[in-house]
Amino acid sequence: MRIACWSGPRNLSTAMMYCFGQRADCAVVDEPFYAAYLAQTGLAHPMRDAVLASQSQDGAEVARMLAGDVPGGRALWYQKHMCQHMIPAIPRGWMAGAKHVFLIRHPARVVASFAKGYEALTLEDIGFLQQAELFDFVTKSGEKPVVIDSFDIRRDPEGMLRKLCDALAIGFDPAMLSWPAGAMAEDGVWAPHWYAAVHRSTGFAGPEGELPVLSGKLAEIAEAAMPAYRAMEARKIRP
Repeated sequence: MRIACWSGPRNLSTAMMYCFGQRADCAVVDEPFYAAYLAQTGLAHPMRDAVLASQSQDGAEVARMLAGDVPGGRALWYQKHMCQHMIPAIPRGWMAGAKHVFLIRHPARVVASFAKGYEALTLEDIGFLQQAELFDFVTKSGEKPVVIDSFDIRRDPEGMLRKLCDALAIGFDPAMLSWPAGAMAEDGVWAPHWYAAVHRSTGFAGPEGELPVLSGKLAEIAEAAMPAYRAMEARKIRP
């Protein structure tokens, strides 16, 4: 089974990759379309040159890889994807062979976190509109995607992971609840810039507090993302 998990940045996506990476029956891959996305858009993301050198920049080649053999012959392949990477130049045919999970987080939390590492933030960078469009695409293709909220996972990791595994028709593995501190072999080359908090962790962080207070451009971006977030939130697995 290929599990394609779709989220925007700063949304527990790396912790979820580490979580599934602890399963003996699961291979993981970290944002396989990132280099293709940067090559097509020309965006000046942190560590751009290193990202471009680390992966295939050919979206069609990456798509063939994702539809191919699961690494190590394992039963599961957890694929961590950023919604904003799926620009028109990236093929989507491979998606028909995957189970799709949409990981959501309140826009105010995403914007506040992402802006700390990338000041030139735009609505397109945080992926909410793309996530809603991808959800519609998958649904219209006849699939039944799963939506899960990072807020709920942090409040009750075991309970929500059990519900997620049930929705995917796979067994829950208690190993998913913790991981060794430090980097993971499957980390993307960009990990030194973005993954410091996860590398310091050995499991999911505790419940999130009050929503951050935003102002100016950041508040406008978060507000513009709210309709897409609310549409996805209405479909999520309930605690």
